[in-house]
Order: sequence, then C-alpha cells, then structure tokens
Amino acid sequence: MKVKKESLGRLKRKEAITAYIFIVPMFLGLMVFSVVPFVQNILYSFRKMGTFGNGTFVGLSNYQKLLQDETFWLALRNTFFYAAVGVPLVIFFSIFFANLVNKKIRGRTLYRTLLYIPAITMPAAISILWRWILNYQYGILNFFLEKIGLQRISWLGDVHYVRWAIILVLVWSMVSYYTIIMLAAMQGIDKSYYEAARIDGASNRQLFFKITLPLLGPMIFFAIIMVTMGILQIFDFIYLMVDRTTYSYTYSMSLVTYFYECAFNKSSMRGYGAAISVVLALIIMVITIIQMIVKKYWIKTGD
Repeated sequence: MKVKKESLGRLKRKEAITAYIFIVPMFLGLMVFSVVPFVQNILYSFRKMGTFGNGTFVGLSNYQKLLQDETFWLALRNTFFYAAVGVPLVIFFSIFFANLVNKKIRGRTLYRTLLYIPAITMPAAISILWRWILNYQYGILNFFLEKIGLQRISWLGDVHYVRWAIILVLVWSMVSYYTIIMLAAMQGIDKSYYEAARIDGASNRQLFFKITLPLLGPMIFFAIIMVTMGILQIFDFIYLMVDRTTYSYTYSMSLVTYFYECAFNKSSMRGYGAAISVVLALIIMVITIIQMIVKKYWIKTGD
C-alpha cells in the first residue's frame, strides 16, 4: 500500500513537471513581450527620451503637458466618441444578424459565409478597400450618391464626416466576428424553452425578447467588454484611411494614433508618447472595473 502511494506521488510530480514545462514558454513570452515592455513604458513616461539612450528623468512633466495639450484632448474625445457610438452599433447589429441567420432560411450557409468574411480579412486590406469606396472622386459610394441626385461627399477629407466614416468601417469590420459569437450562443440555448413558450401562445417577438435576449446576457456582456477594449485601441483604420497631411487626420485621431505620432514619428517625444499610452491603459482599466461591477447586477446566476 505504501509503495502504491509513493508511485502515485511520483506520478503526480511528473504530471506537475510536465505541466510547468508546457507553461514556461507561454510565461516567458508573456513576460518578455507584455509585462516587461509595459513596465518599461511606465518608466519611460517619467523621462524625456531622445533618439538614443534612456533620456533624463523629468518626473510628472509629461503628464502635466498632457493637461495643456489640445491635440491630446481632441484625441481623447475622439476615442470616447468611437467607443460610445461604435460599441452599441456593433452589439446591436451582431445580435440582429445572428438572429437572422439562426432561422431556417434558404441560403443560410451562404449568408453565414458572407458575414464572416470581414472577420478573416486583414485590417490593412479593409482600410485600403474602404479608402477606395469612400474616395471623393472615384469612390463607389459617391458614384451612387450622384446617381440619385445628391452631391459628392468628402468622407475622409471633411472634418464633419471623417469620424462617421471611421465608425462605418469599424462597425462593418467588427460585426462579423461578434455575429458568429452571438450565433453560437443562440444555438446553445435549450430548445425546450421555445417549445414551452410556443405552447403558451408566445409570438416570435416575445420569444426573442423574453427568452433569447435574456439568455444571451453573459455573451452580450463579454462582447461589450471586448468591443470596448478593441475600439478604445483603434489605430489602423485611422492611420491607413485618412491622409496624414490633412486637418481631418488630426481631427479624427484616437489616443493610439496620437501616441504613435509622438513616440515614432517624433522620436524626441517618446517619453510623452509613453505617458499617452499609460493614460489609455488607465482608462481601459477603469472602464473594465466599472463593467465588472455592473456585471454583478446585470448577469444573474442560478444561486
């Protein structure tokens, strides 16, 4: 009996060692490419960085400059605008399309495939595609506007439209991925709920609002968190779609775009750029904490 316990103990130790061997590469990668750069970035935010070297310590000077930087506040407002408008639209259309393709309709497989195409397309390709679609002279969108008697619109050159153009592309690119997630969640709902409700005479609308939507609560909450974090870090669509020599580029900047301009295009402002990224990280952290607090009142468990 004692020998059996010893062999069992050795087996558990071997399993533990094997588990750690598999974990170590992921842990090292996380440390080298995430944790260390994050800490280093925080340290840089307290320094005035040059092109080379570690620069000089300036304390909170970079953060004090942020308070007086009009471009920073514009980028901050734009970032919140993208999140405030984009998150509800992505969630709404994701649920809407998921509910449509969840029904038994002809060509359902084709529709699902078409919906998923944006999710597997590179952001750079999406940006270039929509840059041509929204082009003032040759864009297909302005072509159709002229056909119905309307004037062309400078979607990416006019400060009144550029942010809405970014929202359009952002929502289009994100909806497909979260539609698939919502569809999977819908198909995981027990069919007996719908059968019982139909026996009681419930309409399709009542089935959706009384059964489908409440049971999608955890998945909707997860999607809100992920979409919010994704939109708050928007960069590629702005950088690749909008001409960087125009005022509309400055007007449409997000915090990440402004961070890139300061940290990479202006090497003398690397410390200042680091401070911008730290502020963004704090914003994301605070919003996530608020969302987790809301979760306690939104997501009901079976307890």
